[in-house]
Amino acid sequence: MTLTNRELKRYDRQINIQEFGRKGQENLKKAHVVVAGAGGLGSSVSLYLTAAGIGHISVIDHETIELSNLNRQILHWEKDIGKSKVESAVEKLTQINSDIEITGIKEKINEENVLKLLKGADAVVDCMDNFRTRFILNDAILKLEIPFFHGACYGFEGRATTIIPKKTPCLRCIIPKSPPERKVPIMGTTPGTIGTIQATEVIKFFAGIKLLLTNKLLIYDSRYLTYDLIKIERNPKCLSCGD
Repeated sequence: MTLTNRELKRYDRQINIQEFGRKGQENLKKAHVVVAGAGGLGSSVSLYLTAAGIGHISVIDHETIELSNLNRQILHWEKDIGKSKVESAVEKLTQINSDIEITGIKEKINEENVLKLLKGADAVVDCMDNFRTRFILNDAILKLEIPFFHGACYGFEGRATTIIPKKTPCLRCIIPKSPPERKVPIMGTTPGTIGTIQATEVIKFFAGIKLLLTNKLLIYDSRYLTYDLIKIERNPKCLSCGD
C-alpha cells in the first residue's frame, strides 16, 4: 500500500527513523487495530496510534462519560459529559488525522460477540478496566492468532506486556484467575504512561521492529519513577493456551 505525498510529508519524522522507513509506514497504513476500551489507557493508545498513521482503528466501549473520568481520560472533555465514549473518541481522533479510518463501536464485549467485534482485526490493544473482559479478549486473540497488547494500572503503578499467540505467555499464564472487581484508585498520568508504551509496542510490531515486550512484563511505579522487567514464561497447564 503506497503512501501519498501528503502522507509522506505528514509522517516524515518517523519515516526518517532508520529501522522504520517508508516500508514501516506502509505497514502501519495497512493495519487494522482494535482498541478495546476508550478510557484512560484507550485515550492515550488511540491518540498516538491515530497520530502515527495506523490505517484503521476501531474503538470499542459501551460506557458514557462521567465527571470522575476526566482526571485521566484525556480524549474526553467537560463538554462531553453524558456522551458515549466512542462518540467522543471518534470525534477527536478524526480531527487529529482525517487520512485514516476511525470506527466507533458502542457495545459491551462478551463471550457471544467478541469474535464478531474483532473480525478483520490485525491486533487488539487491551485498554479494559476489568479482568473478566480481558480474559474474554485473551481467549479470542488466541483463536484468531493475532497479537494482544496488554496494559493495566492501579494507583501509581502500571504494567504492560505484548502477547503473541503460540510464542509468548498469554494473559492467563500471568494471571490465572480474575482479581476481585472493585473501584480502582488511579493517578491520572499512570494510564498515559502505560498507554504510550502500549502504542509504541503496536507501532514497532507493524513496522517490523523486533524488540518487543514479549516474554517479559514491564512494571512501572510513578512514585519512584522506576521501570522493572520481569521474565515470564508460558504455563503448559494454562487453561487458555496450555498444551
